[in-house]
Amino acid sequence: MPDLFVLSQYVLPKRALTVLMGALARARGGALTTAVIRWFVRHYGVDMGEAADPDVASYQTFNDFFTRALKPGARPVANADLICPIDGAVSQFGRIERDQIFQAKGHRYTTTALLAGDAALARDFEDGEFATLYLSPKDYHRIHMPCDGRLRQMVYVPGELFSVNPATARGVPGLFARNERVVCLFEGPRGPFAMVLVGATIVGSMATVWHGVVNPPRRPDVCTWRYDDRPVVLRRGEEMGRFLLGSTVVMLFPKDCMRFNAGWAPERPVRMGEAMASYLTPGPTALPA
Repeated sequence: MPDLFVLSQYVLPKRALTVLMGALARARGGALTTAVIRWFVRHYGVDMGEAADPDVASYQTFNDFFTRALKPGARPVANADLICPIDGAVSQFGRIERDQIFQAKGHRYTTTALLAGDAALARDFEDGEFATLYLSPKDYHRIHMPCDGRLRQMVYVPGELFSVNPATARGVPGLFARNERVVCLFEGPRGPFAMVLVGATIVGSMATVWHGVVNPPRRPDVCTWRYDDRPVVLRRGEEMGRFLLGSTVVMLFPKDCMRFNAGWAPERPVRMGEAMASYLTPGPTALPA
């Protein structure tokens, strides 16, 4: 039975709370902003020693602090075919069973639902592989590329704003296909792959390096951007986006493409740049120049 925290999310004004927290996170509050950041660092145990700018008083807004850059070399990129794109923890990963993605015990959702109801896009990932990675409040909140990729399209999908923490993943059916999200579809060295940035309660916005802030505004309908005539190519390890307040990334890969790192397991902490997976067969690991 869902716990009280999960049940409360069905009645809380999640959108109003998110809009309010987004405005506060963007506000230039001077000494008040600094005090809030200091509290946050203490409460969540944020390691400011890794930050490019470790002085909390230098951040003009909470968002500036939350999306802080790291020192050069703080996240070395492994010599692996595919690398972990974020700091956080593994929620779930493994085989997509036809079109079914495992969320938590008793809960699955479909690739079609995740990809805004587009069955044609979902077919690219039938019997493929997925990884769901959770970013907690203390984590570094920039998202990087697991491998080289040429952007095909980006899709904004309106939806709910449930929390995406582990308790909610266990208690809310179809969570990641219900929440607001930004679907980024790439062509990689071994075919298509998707990176889905999932929104959540108080996640003020999501941004990509090629578009900037995608939300707000929060549109009522699905919105698609195509990039056939203005190619966007990002290399393995490059930043591709960021969360302004934390959330989850779901990645999809095609069938018979890759094998996950043997050390990965649900709830295991991960860091951006570590080895995530290797390709099953020899071949190109980068896009043609």
